[in-house]
Amino acid sequence: MSATVQQTQGQPDTIVLIHGMWMTPRSWQGWIARYEKAGYRVIAPTWPGLEGGVEALQKDPTPLNNLGVKDIVDHYERIIRALPTPPILMGHSFGGAFVQMLLDRGVGAAGVAIHSAPVKGVYTLPFTTIKSTASTLLNPANVKRHAPMTPEQFHYAFTNTLTQAESDEIYRTQYIPGSGRALFQGALANLTPRSEVTVNLRNDARAPLLFLSGDLDIILPASIQRENVKRYAKSKAVTEYVEVPGRSHYTVAQPGWEAIADQALNWAVEHAAAVRN
Repeated sequence: MSATVQQTQGQPDTIVLIHGMWMTPRSWQGWIARYEKAGYRVIAPTWPGLEGGVEALQKDPTPLNNLGVKDIVDHYERIIRALPTPPILMGHSFGGAFVQMLLDRGVGAAGVAIHSAPVKGVYTLPFTTIKSTASTLLNPANVKRHAPMTPEQFHYAFTNTLTQAESDEIYRTQYIPGSGRALFQGALANLTPRSEVTVNLRNDARAPLLFLSGDLDIILPASIQRENVKRYAKSKAVTEYVEVPGRSHYTVAQPGWEAIADQALNWAVEHAAAVRN
């Protein structure tokens, strides 16, 4: 296992962790403790309106109704711009798309998109992605509602390397419904002229960006990540891709997550320093 880079003077001293759909900041618990032990300030804000936490949102998911991508990204931008220095941004799943959008807006010293949802311009659409989200997307009325998953759907899409029993415990303690509006915005980005999931893929001035992917991801397979990276080919900004074997969509807490956390931080620190120098 690689060692976590200890925070030193002159490096970014803050890490912002951005969770994805069907999760909350609780999914980052291990990363927060690991990075804080290495000397970093770590903040993991929830999406706007979801401050009540997992148990409250499982009982009453109405705060997710009609919550859109712009609402979420604007919320994170306000938080990040209020920080004294540019932080490292890391996002998982839909949070990976948000990291791309935030870097494009000029915030952040470096970014890591972990098993990222695609932005507008990425056309790869595997069958497993369709199957994982079809229960919401097949009904247009769900655009204004929350987007639930059953325990079986969660096991298929997120935790396919675990047993059903192991997955059910994660579902009980970490899962929340998603946002139907944000899910539709992501799914229909390429059909929407002014999509909220738009990034300037030729932005030469944005901070360095790493895509981390896994070969066992069902809902957002590596093929999506690889195309997303290729779409940045005409930008002079640093964009790199690493595919890790054996990793499911639940990679941020799947056994062995420590190596993923270290890899993400080591890359971000190195490339943020290179840009400053």
